[in-house]
Formats: sequence, structure tokens, C-alpha cells
Amino acid sequence: QVRLVESGGGLVQAGGSLRLSCAASGSIFRINAMGWYRQAPGKQRELVAAITSGSSTNYADSVKGRFTISRDNVRNTVYLQMTSLKPEDTAVYYCNADIISGTVVPYDEHYWGQGTQVTVSS
Repeated sequence: QVRLVESGGGLVQAGGSLRLSCAASGSIFRINAMGWYRQAPGKQRELVAAITSGSSTNYADSVKGRFTISRDNVRNTVYLQMTSLKPEDTAVYYCNADIISGTVVPYDEHYWGQGTQVTVSS
């Protein structure tokens, strides 16, 4: 069974920084794209940043220049470094990964983490 476990959320003042981590564990053959999404109260979940297995990245316009996504393929971990945080960045942040299982019959599935709260005070 594959799991994604996030960490690193919390409360920070506007202008501050946080680093989120998301580690994948379980029967894993290969991890393709990984990404971070967020969902604020009353809003739809939106893509924040994504990174391919070859480390190509893309970002939502609202976070370009402030957030950096990276990954460690040895540790099966994706990171989101967030700087110059704004109150509008407040949301639950979710990790997502496209993983091919290491089971006898491999299958490709998207997995979600449980979410981590990021709150930015003004």
C-alpha cells in the first residue's frame, strides 16, 4: 500500500517562510510527476506547483517567484519551499504523486496526502 505523508505546515506571519515535505512510502516501482495543491475554505482545490520525474517544473501564476518545488528521488520525497508568504496563501496543502506500484502486477495510480494546514497571518 502506497502512502504519502506531508509535514511542515503551520502558522507564520506575512512575509515569512515555510517548507513543506511529502514522503512516499510503500511498494513503489517508480514515481512520475509529483505536485502540491491547496484548498482554501469555500474554494476549489488548485494546483500550486508540479515537478516531473526529470525535474521540469511549473507553477501557478500566484506563486511564481515565491515558491520552489523540488524532489529527492532517492528518498521519494517532494518539497515546497514557500517564501514571502501572503495571507491569501492560507489553505490546506495537499501532496499528489503519480506512482507506479512495485507489485507483481504493476499499476499506475495517483495518490493524495492527508493535507497540512498553512496559515499566514497579516
